[in-house]
Amino acid sequence: MKRIVLTGGGTAGHVTPNIALLPRLKELDYDIHYIGSYDGIEKRLIEDFEIPYYGISTGKLRRYFDVKNFSDPFRVMKGYAEAKKILKQIQPDVVFSKGGFVSVPVVRAAASLKIPCIIHESDMTPGLANKLCIPVASKICCNFPETIQSLPEEKAVLTGSPIREELKKGNKIAGLELCGFTANLPVIMVIGGSLGAANVNKAVRDALPQLLEDFQVVHLCGQGKIDNLLLTTKGYKQFEYVKSELKDLFAMADVVISRAGANAICELLALKKPNLLIPLSSGSRGDQILNAKSFESQGFSIVLQEDDITEKLLTDKVHELYFTRQSYIENMEKSNQLGSIDTITQLIDSVTTQDEQK
Repeated sequence: MKRIVLTGGGTAGHVTPNIALLPRLKELDYDIHYIGSYDGIEKRLIEDFEIPYYGISTGKLRRYFDVKNFSDPFRVMKGYAEAKKILKQIQPDVVFSKGGFVSVPVVRAAASLKIPCIIHESDMTPGLANKLCIPVASKICCNFPETIQSLPEEKAVLTGSPIREELKKGNKIAGLELCGFTANLPVIMVIGGSLGAANVNKAVRDALPQLLEDFQVVHLCGQGKIDNLLLTTKGYKQFEYVKSELKDLFAMADVVISRAGANAICELLALKKPNLLIPLSSGSRGDQILNAKSFESQGFSIVLQEDDITEKLLTDKVHELYFTRQSYIENMEKSNQLGSIDTITQLIDSVTTQDEQK
């Protein structure tokens, strides 16, 4: 039996692609282990899957001044030592990393033990954590054709992001019943991310009177972001977040309004949902803007910058998207970023096979 260590954490986006790989890895008879931080979100997300979990010390490497810059390097060094000890104990055939700062000591420790590592970069340009891992990685998976240009040619593979298979098994009728919607009007699904997106939430709610003339709207607005004044608005349903019901809401949706986080838009691509992207313009390194630009250039999305939003412009763009939705679906059907689970597990198998032959 081959053995694999998965790593990645800090945000759900660094964990859910690993979770999406689990069923296929189990089918391929891999013995799966996970290394994350002591008490990060990855620990809570992984504990439902009955996989051995190992916590290590971790620290964030920042490009800006922070008092923690003086202590975090020592946490990273401690994490490296802990990861090395764990890897010697597990003796995996391969490490797969989804990124985040917890992955850096794991990947570097694995490389020092001659364990092959495959890493995955979600965004258009590699983040700092992955930049520190690229030199020792055997292969680097990415989501965007443009990313290939900024990676070592012999290592880069366009794979797309692993998407949970259950998201493709939704029931439209179940979604309509959950929301109390009719089958006679199309549905807009609004996704602001797990924490919600204040500007997107406000823009959609401001435009509701116009949108509800022609659409029904289901709004995943984030924890604590429900607008109580709109609870009884006909054709508008709010959720802080959903779990198993997400697949049914996707099945119900005709078009989607979303932020442009890499995992979110890869889900839209895999599900072939025409979408209007409103990328985060501040508080990030600009990756959402680049992600959205790539999807727009490939004909997968319409992009609206949040600084440009007006009620009329948002309403007009949603109508444009809905009436031309078939062209976006056709473009997504031609994408090379689909089938990522197959592509990535084949890479994992090829790396372990090469290592066995040495």
